[in-house]
Amino acid sequence: MGAAATWAGIAQVAVLVLLLVVVHRPLGDWMARVFTSSHHGRAERIVYRLIGVDPDAEQSSGAYLRGVLLFSAAGLVVVFLLQRIQTVLPGDLGLPDVGWSLAFNTAASFVANTNWQSYSPEATVGYSVQLAGLAVQNFLSAAVGLAVAIALVRGFARRRSSTIGNVWVDVVRGTGRLLLPLSFVFAIVLVAGGVVQSWGSGTDVATLAGGTQHIPDGFVASQEAIKLLGTNGGGYFNANSAHPFENPSAWTNIVEVFLMLAIPFSLPRTFGRMVGDRRQGYAILAVMGAIFLVSLAAMSIAELAGGGAATHAAGAAMEGKEVRFGILGTTLFGTTSTATSTGAVNGMFDSFTPIGGMMALLNMMLGEVTPGGVGSGLYGMLVLAVITVFIGGLLVGRTPEYLGKKIRAREMTFAALYILVTPTVVLLGTALSLAIPGVREQVLGTSVFNPGNHGLSELLYAFTSAGNNNGSAFGGLTANTTWMNTALGIAMLLGRFVPIAFVLALAGSLAAQDRVPATVGTLPTHRPLFVGLLAGVAVIVTALTYFPVLALGPLAEGLS
Repeated sequence: MGAAATWAGIAQVAVLVLLLVVVHRPLGDWMARVFTSSHHGRAERIVYRLIGVDPDAEQSSGAYLRGVLLFSAAGLVVVFLLQRIQTVLPGDLGLPDVGWSLAFNTAASFVANTNWQSYSPEATVGYSVQLAGLAVQNFLSAAVGLAVAIALVRGFARRRSSTIGNVWVDVVRGTGRLLLPLSFVFAIVLVAGGVVQSWGSGTDVATLAGGTQHIPDGFVASQEAIKLLGTNGGGYFNANSAHPFENPSAWTNIVEVFLMLAIPFSLPRTFGRMVGDRRQGYAILAVMGAIFLVSLAAMSIAELAGGGAATHAAGAAMEGKEVRFGILGTTLFGTTSTATSTGAVNGMFDSFTPIGGMMALLNMMLGEVTPGGVGSGLYGMLVLAVITVFIGGLLVGRTPEYLGKKIRAREMTFAALYILVTPTVVLLGTALSLAIPGVREQVLGTSVFNPGNHGLSELLYAFTSAGNNNGSAFGGLTANTTWMNTALGIAMLLGRFVPIAFVLALAGSLAAQDRVPATVGTLPTHRPLFVGLLAGVAVIVTALTYFPVLALGPLAEGLS
């Protein structure tokens, strides 16, 4: 790879950082106003009347959780049924109804903000399922994650309160005041960049082999905007953001990366505003940004170095990557996709070098907090901050405090359980797939095409992606089997909603406390010392949990 291409890649990163700096303050402040305003819009009041909700009634953490689960369960049923009756819906494109295991997997995936796809979208679901089912859940699942994050922030901000907000109001506002208008604007931007937006009959193109291929059209730009803005990731086409109808050029690639990062990197500003100390938001942002840049550098170096004589002769590991994006355009997209909970791809992770692919795995294993998904990244990082101040308190022999709230045994129990859920789901799912008689034969005989270390990496990646609600995959794995669809669907639901239960319990416990005044023994949580300690905890507490299995998969493959 030449020096000119390297500098072009660095320029892309610089432009992206500039864009994020420009939007950080106005977008963060806007989100703070959205969720602290006492005014209800006319359209919002109509929605509240239709669903029978009093928007001025606050909820306890338990009631808030029940609302999240009820709302998400309804979405699960709707998306499942739409797929099962596809043939009677308009715009079915002549496609059959989706099988029950795949329909369950897809419904769980989109409701859990994972958007894992065990199928080729353009060959499996028609316009109605794409629009009424998948695109709608792109908005609603993102709004749920955002609502939970705001509820936790209220837990830190409130004093002696038995409530943490109203889930119905938070979801409606997150959808109507934030996600919908931003998606509308950026859908127009993507259309201007060449992304397809049409209810057409499709396009017939001549292939290099001299044949003809039919490529369907669709409302791609509108779904692309919310898939990225809401850190969802499910593509309209099987090739996802490597498809020229979804991501036509280098500049649309930068726009799509920006969309994935805009809300997660602006939420720390919202946090700082709502707790009354903007320095706290900057501290969280510094940790997110530092780990993100280190991960991007490591993945880029691994892909630029290649892994053998062929890649060295080519100048870099270009297998599975689009020439129009190049190495650095691909690693920037891949790092962003896995450091958030998006899972969109513009290259094949399965074709990455072993160490490059491992960095994608590690981004997810960190809990996707750098900066993480819409809402989920912030609340994940705040849970790690709670653990960090607890460790800091042990070092100085004091009761730990964060933002004036004591971190007692109760709060630490919720934080510890949160941290343990995802590794349990990931490692147990991987182990059961290789341990249960009958299932093991199906997995190794049908799902895993690459035996040995890489095959283990593919399977581990699938459960890591599902348990962390990412949705990307090592493409060599065939996941459309009864076991994989069911196991991954369950992993997605557990990985999404069990941690949310602990986050909301933590929010309720914090909100019930009064604030204690800071003293000379209080650990300052806005200074570089805390930033470094939090970054260390994020890496050590989360990533090292997976080290043994990484040693058997990508590390062993990379060192062989």
